[in-house]
Amino acid sequence: MSILKELKRSDHPRVLGAIDIFKYIGPGLLVTVGFIDPGNWASNFAAGSDFGYSLLWVVTLSTIMLIILQHNVAHLGIVTGLCLSEAAVKYSPKWLGRPIIVSGFLASISTSLAEILGGAIALQMLFGISIPNGALLTTAAVLIMLFTNSYKRMEKAIIGFVSMIGLAFLYELILVDIPWETALKGAFIPSVPQGSLMIVMSVLGAVVMPHNLFLHSEIVQSREIYLKGEERIKKMLKYEFVDTLFSMIIGWAINSAMILLAASTFFAHGEHVSELAQAQAMLTPLLGNNAANIFAIALLLAGISSTITSGMAAGSIFAGLFNEAYNVKDAHSIIGIVLSLGIALLVIFFLGDPFKGLIVSQMVLSIQLPFTVFLQVSLTSSKRVMGRYVNRKSTTTLLYFLAALVSGLNIWLLIELIK
Repeated sequence: MSILKELKRSDHPRVLGAIDIFKYIGPGLLVTVGFIDPGNWASNFAAGSDFGYSLLWVVTLSTIMLIILQHNVAHLGIVTGLCLSEAAVKYSPKWLGRPIIVSGFLASISTSLAEILGGAIALQMLFGISIPNGALLTTAAVLIMLFTNSYKRMEKAIIGFVSMIGLAFLYELILVDIPWETALKGAFIPSVPQGSLMIVMSVLGAVVMPHNLFLHSEIVQSREIYLKGEERIKKMLKYEFVDTLFSMIIGWAINSAMILLAASTFFAHGEHVSELAQAQAMLTPLLGNNAANIFAIALLLAGISSTITSGMAAGSIFAGLFNEAYNVKDAHSIIGIVLSLGIALLVIFFLGDPFKGLIVSQMVLSIQLPFTVFLQVSLTSSKRVMGRYVNRKSTTTLLYFLAALVSGLNIWLLIELIK
């Protein structure tokens, strides 16, 4: 019997399929979808159109943080056979673990709102469908995919979506002139222009997303699940880092491309982007009809694929509250998916400003993030939970520093808002 099978309860077996396209690359790409979602689009285009290349560093810093955090939470899943939600229920005090999990579920609703809204905006761009009707269509399509497709097929489809989105933005970039010296300076030298803090927090929340930490700890267990012996666990841990690093770099490149595109087309021409549809319309005279259409199609793909992963994350978080693994055929996982997507859809019907809704939804994720990170680090730093694979002291120190950094930025944001 495999080590993971011994560690994992069998009353609710996982139904996660392995990816055959690459031997070790896979789960990280599912997570990558989560931070190239429509919320990222709104945050990145706002950053680029309002502040040029000066906030590129936020994407760079966020991606470094993301690699460290996602790598750490993936280890939790591999070693314990539990997702973050399940591990919190099993090992954390009820007064601490459960409230954080509930807040994580609320964050998944905020994520789902951004994803569904992005798909709806794309449908409006392409076919003139109203936002509410587009949101209904997006939600229905995602629910059908989640409840009828095998994960093996879904994972391949999502990898295809990520590839198409990346190619779309690469195509857009070759049509514009980038002052690369200025762009490189913005990517690695931090600066916080006046009035940019909310956008900084929005970009941070759009990249380092709480639901992705829960999701990664779940889906990483779909890779080579029949492990035998310590050597196989060590090998899986090593290749997981390759998967995470490769996938997060792709996400960094796509997010940076969005800011570069917004800065070179909108900021350079003194144009402010206040909605994604406006961004598409403005691209037409600047870059031509093909660029505008590719923008809308890529947004639709991002909306659908990221809604799928946010639904999976919500199901995993909710099922974990009942000490169960994510299983799309299990009642608690189904309830989690339906609640997250359903509540997000309901909010969209009462949303006055879709673009601002996207920005605020990402800021909400940034505010919740420290709670999830502190929970994660407390678990992966516990020898009772991780055994011989417990975090080194240096790793624990670094992880707590990252959590404190995000907390500090949140406090700064609140102070600025009160002013």
